[in-house]
Formats: sequence, C-alpha cells, structure tokens
Amino acid sequence: MQFQPMVWMTIFSFVATLIFILWRPRGMNEAIPATIGAVLVFISGSVTLADLGIITETISGAAITIIATIVMAIVLESFGFFNWVAEKLAAKAKGSGIRLFWYVNLLCFLMTLFFNNDGSILITTPILVMLLNNMGLKNHQKIPYLLSGGLIATASSAPIGVSNIVNLIALKIVDMSLYMHTAMMFVPATLGLLLLVYLLFLRFKKVLPKTVPINVKGLTKSSYHPLKPETKHSSEKDRSRFMRNVLLFVFAVRVSLFVASYFAIPVSLMAVIGSLILLGWRWAYLKIPPTDMLKKTPWYILVFAFSMYVIIYGLNNIGLTDWLIAFMEPMVSGSLLHASVMMGGLLSILSNIFNNHPALMVGTLTLTHMGLDTLTLKVAYLANVIGSDMGSLLLPMGTLATLMWMHIVRKGKIMITWWEYVKITFVVIPPATLFTLVVLYYWVSWLFGGALQ
Repeated sequence: MQFQPMVWMTIFSFVATLIFILWRPRGMNEAIPATIGAVLVFISGSVTLADLGIITETISGAAITIIATIVMAIVLESFGFFNWVAEKLAAKAKGSGIRLFWYVNLLCFLMTLFFNNDGSILITTPILVMLLNNMGLKNHQKIPYLLSGGLIATASSAPIGVSNIVNLIALKIVDMSLYMHTAMMFVPATLGLLLLVYLLFLRFKKVLPKTVPINVKGLTKSSYHPLKPETKHSSEKDRSRFMRNVLLFVFAVRVSLFVASYFAIPVSLMAVIGSLILLGWRWAYLKIPPTDMLKKTPWYILVFAFSMYVIIYGLNNIGLTDWLIAFMEPMVSGSLLHASVMMGGLLSILSNIFNNHPALMVGTLTLTHMGLDTLTLKVAYLANVIGSDMGSLLLPMGTLATLMWMHIVRKGKIMITWWEYVKITFVVIPPATLFTLVVLYYWVSWLFGGALQ
C-alpha cells in the first residue's frame, strides 16, 4: 500500500465517517457522514465512475428488497398488527414473567425473520417499552426483556440472508444464492440463537419478575409509538381473523423470496410485488392511498448502503485487500473448521471496533480475492456473517441496530448504561458465537460430505 495523497484521503474519509456514524452529534442521520465520506473518496480518485456502476449493480437488489420489506412492516403497523401481537403476547404469558421472557424473544426472532433486523428494532422495541411500562414494572425488571429482545432481534439476521441489507450485499459479492445461504446457515444460526437466549435467561433469571399483570388493554392508545394504527373492527374475533390473514400473506411473501432464489428469479422482484399487494390491500381496507409511503419509507437506507460501499470499495482499490489477504490467508487454510472459527472470530473483533457494516463488506471483498475453492469461500463468508451479526453485539457500537435500540429504550425513559450492557454481553456473546461457528462447520460437513472427501 503506497501512502500517496489519494491513500491518505481515502483512509481519513473512512475513519472520519465511522466516528461521526457512531457519535451522531445532535442525532445526525448516519447517511449524512456516509455520503460526505463517499464524496471525499470519489474526489480522491480511489473510486472511478466505472466503479460506481459496479457498486450500483451490487447493492441495488439488496436495497430494493430491504426497502420493500420495510414498506410491508409500515403497512402492517398501520393495520395495528404489531400492537395486536403485543397484546396477544402478554395474554399468552398468563401472568408469568418467565413465560413473558421467552415470548418476547420469540417475537423478536420472528420479527427479524419476517422483516429485517432494523425494522424489528424500530417497531418491536417501542411496543415492548409500552407493554412493560403499562405493566408497571421497575426499571431493572424491564431491562432483561428489552436487552435480550434487542440482542436476539439483531442476531436473528444471521439464519436467512434477506433479514439484513449488508448480508444481502455480501451475498451478491460472493455470488451466493439466498436459498443456498439459508440451507447452509439456518440450522447452525438458529441453534446458536437458542443457546444465546438460554444464556440470557440464566443471566437474568434472578431479576425476572415472577408475575406480571395480565390485562394490558389500551396498549394501542399510547402516543409513544411513531406510527398510529388505523384499523377498526366490529369485534375482537373479527380483528384476530383479519390479523391472521395478514400474517399468512406476509409468510407467503417471505417463502416466495426463497422459491424465487431457487429458480434464479430476482428476489427483489418478489419483495416488491408483495409490498405492492399489501399496499393495495390497505388502500381498499383503510382507504389510505400508497402516497404516504413516500414520506414514511426510510429512503436514507439506500443512500447509506451505497455510500458505505463506495468507501469500502475505495479502501479495496488502494490496497487494503492485498494487506488483508496476507493476514487472513493462514486463517482459512488447513480445514473448514479453521476457516469458520478464525474468520468468525476476526469479524467479531473488526465489527466491534469498526461497526459490522463496513467490517462484513471488507471481509467479504477480501475473501473473493483469495482464490479459495467454492466450499471454503462459502463457509468463510458465512462465518463472517455470524461474526458480524452475533459477535458484533459485544459492544453497543458494533451494529447500528444496537445503537438505535439504545436510543429508543432511553427515549422510553428506561435507563441502561454501556457498563450494564457489556456486563451481560461479555458473558453470553463469546460462547454463543463460538458455538455457532463450530456448528456451522459440522452442519456444512454433513451437507457436503462428499465434497469434503
């Protein structure tokens, strides 16, 4: 790596962008520093116009899929779906604080699987805050539900690649289908999540309230959540029937993404079709035209993803990849177990230092330049995903989703410090991440036994 002005300017842009994303002075949107950093990288010359075309092609499908998924989540919120789910969750707990803990984590897992990790944090966390506040729990009793839910919601983007925009971008980089990602990753990542939630339960068992109030009606009247439910039903039975129909439709759309991937149909196309049908359903049912999506959809996600990839591509072009190849090559040589554990561990460290978004893209780009055989490349990539989705949770700054979670929780007047956060994560995250990486190796070895001989 030659330290010319172009190199220094690219490195400076990367470091400054990360600082401002993590700091976010005055609540600055993370897309602003990312955009400024990308412009500086382009001006430096480390990214060309031709590179911008490659970047656009790489991220476009992932960005469209995520935006379409978020649109579906916003439509469901306007139906009052998530408030209905929270009420059912509280009723299912039957007054047991321990049962409520397991249901909260199941809800956060399913929310990320059906939508995405950011959407799960942005929608589920405020509803959980409302639910816990309405139950009249003390601050220290709320933390187990919210912290475990936040960790599970973020880590649950690992089992299926479509639950996280950076996972989708990385899939495109390594030329791996969504179907294959899920076949290789769903079992190991889900087992890792089960271990994680069990470790969280053991850690919080003494703090969890033995009993919680059963009746939380009136949850939907709270003014805390930014999106208001608009649905009106003649009876609770009618409301439940409608919500179940909506849930079945969303499930069908989610399944269609994997069917499309298997038959080499663009996943983004199915996601857009699903969101358009749901928008039409809302228009017919609630008389709300789709135009409100122009304002409610977080378009900045597109800008953020594009800008971050420009910066990472600039680092790649100035020689960062060559340096990382020399450092990482010994880690993936020898065996798939080596590749899984070492790469996952490295990405966990990088994610907690630099944030998981740039860490996963840098790691994935590096893997594609190492001349690895197809199976080793895929295992090393999946280990990267585990490190960036689960291992990154050691520190709050490891993921943007965790930073958003902390902001929402504090806005809901529930106090949790970084020290309280790391006291939990340093106990549960390392063993859960290591377990998942080892299980990944054994699962892939079983799936592709013939290819390993």
